[in-house]
Amino acid sequence: MVVMESLLLGSFPKPSSVTSGVTRSIASVRVARCRTWNVLERYYVAKFPLPRMNHHLRCSVERSNIYQRKKGAHFLVYTASGQPLESESDAYSPKITSNSVLNALDAFYRFSRPHTVIGTALSILSVSLLAVEKLSDLSPLFLTGVLEAVVAALMMNVYIVGLNQLTDIEIDKVNKPYLPLASGEYSKGIGVMIVASFSIMSFWLGWVVGSWPLFWALFVSFVLGTAYSINLPLLRWKRFAFVAAMCILVVRAVIVQLAFYLHMQTHVYRRPTVFSRPLIFATAFMCLFSVVIALFKDIPDIEGDKIFGIRSFTVRLGQERVFWTCISLLEIAYGVAILVGAASSHTWSKCITVLGHAILASILWNRAKAVDLKSKAAITSCYMFIWKLFYAEYLLIPLVR
Repeated sequence: MVVMESLLLGSFPKPSSVTSGVTRSIASVRVARCRTWNVLERYYVAKFPLPRMNHHLRCSVERSNIYQRKKGAHFLVYTASGQPLESESDAYSPKITSNSVLNALDAFYRFSRPHTVIGTALSILSVSLLAVEKLSDLSPLFLTGVLEAVVAALMMNVYIVGLNQLTDIEIDKVNKPYLPLASGEYSKGIGVMIVASFSIMSFWLGWVVGSWPLFWALFVSFVLGTAYSINLPLLRWKRFAFVAAMCILVVRAVIVQLAFYLHMQTHVYRRPTVFSRPLIFATAFMCLFSVVIALFKDIPDIEGDKIFGIRSFTVRLGQERVFWTCISLLEIAYGVAILVGAASSHTWSKCITVLGHAILASILWNRAKAVDLKSKAAITSCYMFIWKLFYAEYLLIPLVR
């Protein structure tokens, strides 16, 4: 039967040349289709009962019509343009390849959790500027030191967020179904390969650079990130609200501020260790900010955390209570920052830091009052806004004097 249909469909006339005209080609196709119908009808009447024959012929004709419409449209376009005919695979393969590359980049972009990537890069750059004492320090040596730290830290960042996704696939199907592992875009094997590769490359770069502050920053981040996520006895610390918050605080507030500052101060500039006023302020401020991030990130995830037994503060205390606790802590941090800025002996620093923190505090309060705590989308949007405030703070920290 397949051979018969192939022979019959192969009897359709093909246009001999483009110059024969669009009208003649379409007419010949119609005539051939009618002839084919008659032949098919005689063939199937002899072979099949009437109901089955009608169903089979209807399906065959529908498929033929769809195919001819697609091919006809393709033929008409190229005929009208005067271009030679080519196969559809040749015509669309560049677009398919381009889409595949874009989809792969988009999946990795979501896998790397871009808000954490931006926060890590911006925080390292900001803290590195605290080691700059004079204008001549902004040299190629400074750029090299910052680049080494940022690349190694971003690789470790991908390891930490990737490992968290690998151990939270079922939870993310509820809380974050758009992530590649939860959606099925990445298999577990691909996730393991990415996580392992980036951790190895991070340690390799830290070792090659030869900066002990940088290496220890990577090592401590690796240990805490692993203990936070991996599901082994005495580990998976994210199950315990206080310990989980401490992991994030140590990495974001202490390791980033002190280790990367020392990387620039002692390894790049070869200077003795000095804990300056801006560095102390940055560490103290980011301790409060890190606690807020640790608490706030669980507010939109309450549904999945309840199902899988993650006893976050949000699960224990409720969304509204944790939300306003976070807002209050940030407002306190901004208040302290205003006092620190007002005590500066540099007029330009005093004006910028006082005004900047006052504006951020006001924007935060107005945004918080407008959040619908019954809407997961609204809470998630507010969480992303908290990260934008995090970025903004690292723009102000180098100006504290």
